[in-house]
Amino acid sequence: MIDLHLHSTYSDGSDRPAELMRKAAQAGVTAAALTDHDTTDGVPEFAEAAEGTGVEAVPAIELSACYDGGSMHMLGYGIDSGNDELREAVRRICEGRRERNETILDRLRELGYLLEWDDVLAEAGGEVVGRPHFAQALITRGYFKQKRPVFDRLLGRGQPAYAERFRFSPSRCIKLITRAGGAPVVAHPVSLRLPRGKLRDLLSSLKDLGLAGVEVFYPEHNERQVRVYRKLARELRLVMTGGSDYHGSFTPQLSIGRGFGDLHVPDSALRQLRARMARTRLPGRDG
Repeated sequence: MIDLHLHSTYSDGSDRPAELMRKAAQAGVTAAALTDHDTTDGVPEFAEAAEGTGVEAVPAIELSACYDGGSMHMLGYGIDSGNDELREAVRRICEGRRERNETILDRLRELGYLLEWDDVLAEAGGEVVGRPHFAQALITRGYFKQKRPVFDRLLGRGQPAYAERFRFSPSRCIKLITRAGGAPVVAHPVSLRLPRGKLRDLLSSLKDLGLAGVEVFYPEHNERQVRVYRKLARELRLVMTGGSDYHGSFTPQLSIGRGFGDLHVPDSALRQLRARMARTRLPGRDG
């Protein structure tokens, strides 16, 4: 049993990378990937904590891609977290996130929500600050009791406090990952909100650019969706990956390795990803 989708305090999770690794070992997984949003800063702590646990720590990242329609996230597995090109790209993404956060804070104040930047930082615990931290700050301040209404009324796409942020194109995300020695995978395809035919066309075009896999096994995929994504992956010869998308206390209903209880990501997924990673490292290959 493996889990290739975990978040720590370096992005929008509640647990330090070392605590995530401890929980992964307790859960009995044999491999776990730290896939923080737009940062690899937690990877060294995650890897160090894995020593002696019997759990393989997979260095990874989750990049948000510019995409019209739904939401596209690109997972990168087996990356060199010190790769200069990737680190520069992450710096640019974080700069855009800061600009977006300033806009959100201004809009919330205009709407009558008296929130300070320190309130949001207190919820983040790390340098990457996102909308979930704004939502939690509003809850702490007593404006809301749960996160979902915050997104439905304020922070969701099209709502009055929502603001776009800088993202790279899907093709750029794929290049960044492959040039860092990793294997790019489309995360939770349900979030793309595409019918089967259009999803197939999209995945096929991304495969031509270097896409290695698609996240088939995911807690919010129902049985029918898993069947569809599995079939598409087989047709396109993409690796079928998966993970819990665990965020600690922010997703208390999820368990590492098991999701809602029925998640199972086959160990073969990591072996197949390693084969794709090896291809990106061939001498003279331009990712």
